[in-house]
Amino acid sequence: MQELYWIDWIVLVVTLLGIVVYGTWQTRGSKNVQDYIKGGNTSKWWTIGLSVMATQASAITFLSTPGQAFNDGMGFVQFYFGLPIAMIVICMVFIPLYHRLNVYTAYEFLENRFDLKTRTLTAILFLIQRGLAAGITIFAPAIILSVVLGWNLLILNIIIGILVIIYTVSGGTKAVNVTQKHQMVIIFIGMLVAFFIIISKLPQDITFTKALHIASASGKMNILDFSFDFNNRYTFWSGIIGGTFLMLSYFGTDQSQVQRYLSGKSVKEMQLGLLFNGLLKVPMQFFILLVGIMVFVFYQFNQAPLNFNPNATEFILNSEFADDYKSLQQEEDIIFNNKREHIKSYVSSESTDAAKAIILANEANSNIRNKAKSLIDKAAEKQKIKVEKNDVDYVFIYFILNNLPRGLIGLLLAVILSAAMSSTSSELNALGSTTTMDLYKRNTSEKTEDHMVKASKWFTFAWGIIAIGVACIANLAENLIQLVNIIGSIFYGNVLGIFLLAFFFKFVRGNAVFISALITQAIVIALYFLDLYEYINLPFLWLNFVGCTIVITIASIIQLTTRNDRTITN
Repeated sequence: MQELYWIDWIVLVVTLLGIVVYGTWQTRGSKNVQDYIKGGNTSKWWTIGLSVMATQASAITFLSTPGQAFNDGMGFVQFYFGLPIAMIVICMVFIPLYHRLNVYTAYEFLENRFDLKTRTLTAILFLIQRGLAAGITIFAPAIILSVVLGWNLLILNIIIGILVIIYTVSGGTKAVNVTQKHQMVIIFIGMLVAFFIIISKLPQDITFTKALHIASASGKMNILDFSFDFNNRYTFWSGIIGGTFLMLSYFGTDQSQVQRYLSGKSVKEMQLGLLFNGLLKVPMQFFILLVGIMVFVFYQFNQAPLNFNPNATEFILNSEFADDYKSLQQEEDIIFNNKREHIKSYVSSESTDAAKAIILANEANSNIRNKAKSLIDKAAEKQKIKVEKNDVDYVFIYFILNNLPRGLIGLLLAVILSAAMSSTSSELNALGSTTTMDLYKRNTSEKTEDHMVKASKWFTFAWGIIAIGVACIANLAENLIQLVNIIGSIFYGNVLGIFLLAFFFKFVRGNAVFISALITQAIVIALYFLDLYEYINLPFLWLNFVGCTIVITIASIIQLTTRNDRTITN
């Protein structure tokens, strides 16, 4: 449990309140739906690009990704290889069509192409998955900060949620875009500061280049995996194929992203904003992973805890298995000291023998850490309580709190909470807009502009409360960034397939798509649980491709075998 100094509190509070006040003040007075939902179509390309990036880069990105690199190396970056391809396709196909039809939401287009029930179903699928994700983006930083700082989890969930609700409800899309631009600046500065501080804390004779060599000798710099091994979630092929389909679904059909670029001044501004994101996103993720790699190198010269989750450590040390855990700590101390000697030898000679010794030491260290996790599990089972043994999401925040100078700790905490707020604000903004335009307005009598703006604000507020509720009852997964992507993958493939049917399969009509979408969603959910319980082996990234393929195939078969629903509405 860590105590923050007064300077950290000042930096943290001033940064977060400044964002809320600035966003609320800059975007006050939205009088019509065009202003509130599409930001008056005034956004420039750099605002769109940063807003799109901030929407995807939640607090989970900055908490989980460094921990992912610490544990598994740089291979996770392959997850994003499909993103530039998806950006090009969306710029060429999606954006011109959305702009020509002057839609408020992506799902509005589906009624023009198919029918009302298909639009409604797709909107509901979005609301389910994004509503869950909004709760997780609040919960992720809250549970970790509550553990390492000793803050109350429930209060943290409520505070983060309320801060986001204030400016999102007040200013709508423009407020989200304006605040996200500044939040991304804070995030970039904070991560750069953290990176250079990590480098500065390495031994004097360990340069950045030598640090990379140490990471490479430890197997952490293996970026590309061209295998078709389904036991490995992150490969070049899963990134290019599954990742492309996921990114097409997310950026092309998810209203939380579509709403960001629909606020652009013109088609060109929208396209430039997405291309900017496509060019910068992969290097940004590479850099965040590299921060995690440098944290790994830091802990090759500084003793790391056996488990980075303070709650888990405190629990096991106060259980009947405390002596067994302390024994494992002593074993790890021996491994650490031996490995440090091997690393010094490798740095001076780069000998093959030293490199092999480092790999063996890392394997021994992993075995000890796994034994510690098993011990925590055993103690928790005996006491019939749940204790989170997986510590991937705690690695980076543990380093921040124990190694950064005072003041900078407040800045990095502000980075984490800013990321949570930026992503959540986009989600609430999109949830409110979709509920208003696709469900409320479309299924009620014509309302005035003022009424629709008020309705959108109330729906946004309601989704904010729901997100806080989800955050308060959520359970920490093995890795939070994977949990968000898993939720997306369960729904995104189906939704993308519906849109691709609308774009490219002109012979398919509404009834066939609607029935196919219902069947596909049931199949994808079943496939996920079959994989979860190890009846089949299908990594979640492939669900995007599988879902998309199934809905297109079934819809085509239904249409070709029936003579119903022959009318296309263009």
